[in-house]
Amino acid sequence: MAKMAAYAVESGEDAFRKIFKFYKRRNPPPDFSDVIDFSRSAPSDQVIPALLDPGAVSDEEAARVGLRPVRDWRAFGLPGYPGFMFITNPFLLGSKPFWVRQCLKTYPQKPNVCNLDMHMSPSDTQDIWDKSVGGLSHNQRQPKTLLDRLRWVTLGYHYNWDTKTYSASHYTPFPADLHSLSFHITSACGFPGFNPQAGILNYYRSDSSLGIHVDESELDHSRPLLSFSFGKSAIFLLGGTRRQDPPTAMYMHSGDVMVMSGQSRLLYHAVPRIVAAPQGHPALEASGSSRHGSVVEPLSEQDWAVCSRYSHSSRVNVTVRQVLAPGQSFPETPSSH
Repeated sequence: MAKMAAYAVESGEDAFRKIFKFYKRRNPPPDFSDVIDFSRSAPSDQVIPALLDPGAVSDEEAARVGLRPVRDWRAFGLPGYPGFMFITNPFLLGSKPFWVRQCLKTYPQKPNVCNLDMHMSPSDTQDIWDKSVGGLSHNQRQPKTLLDRLRWVTLGYHYNWDTKTYSASHYTPFPADLHSLSFHITSACGFPGFNPQAGILNYYRSDSSLGIHVDESELDHSRPLLSFSFGKSAIFLLGGTRRQDPPTAMYMHSGDVMVMSGQSRLLYHAVPRIVAAPQGHPALEASGSSRHGSVVEPLSEQDWAVCSRYSHSSRVNVTVRQVLAPGQSFPETPSSH
């Protein structure tokens, strides 16, 4: 990161924004040689091994949600970022398509909330998948489907983008399958009892980006923030507690998981760019067979075709948060008289 850090500090403009613009730049394209690729990393002065707790999750529990045994996961941290953990694709071969289908077909359904609800009637956004599937199943160019226009979905406590808050009155049940996946991953990372209460799904086209921000709307910051990536790869920037702190750039590939806890829970971060999945890293491999009692089920041929096509051109990111500490409740809002 020496080149990029020096490049950023020279200017009076905030260092994070400068590096964000560098990676977002289209012409000339940026040099990616400073971007950390955990999938190819061996521990070094840049990347350190992270400790997992294999005893916290049985192999059967892991397999039920489509994960490999915890002892087979590769987990890393970064020097200078205590509490940050990066797990390179812990998913069993063939289980990612199920989670992509949930993100595209199941989670956008009512009563969950999505960006299309802002300017369309509930009946128009009721079955985004069914209304889109015809246009996505064919090779020829079609008008943009609803799925193409999907930008975000919120789950559980629904995030209010205008006020940047959650509230007790805007809640729908958090999906049980995603709850189970998140609970097992955080348990293996040393956070027993994590209670997933809110989810934000972001859908990225190849030219999308996510601006510089801190996730601080949750009332309890002692619990980790969990992030899943599916589909195309992304450049992820992790900065410091101030916008003047130059960030570290890393790839997030399909299936990768990040856990931000402790001091890293409130760091600035951003996604300046979506990039092609690297050679030998397919965005999605064929759907596997189902195990008895598994949450993860194989996809129909049509579902697989749509998920595969979507994953080659787009990216889905799922962040899962615990909003309230045990026993904590939202502050009473003053009633208006």
